[in-house]
Amino acid sequence: QVQVVESGGGLVQAGGSLRLSCAASGSTFSINAIGWYRQAPGKQRELVATINSSGGTNVAESVKGRFTISRNNAKNTVYLQMNSLKPEDTATYYCAAQEVVTGLYKYWGQGTQVTVSS
Repeated sequence: QVQVVESGGGLVQAGGSLRLSCAASGSTFSINAIGWYRQAPGKQRELVATINSSGGTNVAESVKGRFTISRNNAKNTVYLQMNSLKPEDTATYYCAAQEVVTGLYKYWGQGTQVTVSS
């Protein structure tokens, strides 16, 4: 089993920055990648960024150039640095761990709220 816990959300003004953290614990050897997703009220869940075990990253076009994903393997923690935040970035942000065996994002955190005021 793997547990992931998000932290770092909050209220920020447009143009500001936040850094989200996703700490993984448990059987972390069974994880291939960590992804950040977000979901705003009334909208579908959206993939924001992923980082795999080799450090390869993918970032959604909607946040490219503003958001950066990184990892600290020693701490089993993945970060999402969010700069130049916009009101449309307001959402609950979830961290998810991809299982090596199935390729599914099987393990999910409880989410952290990010609110960007205009």
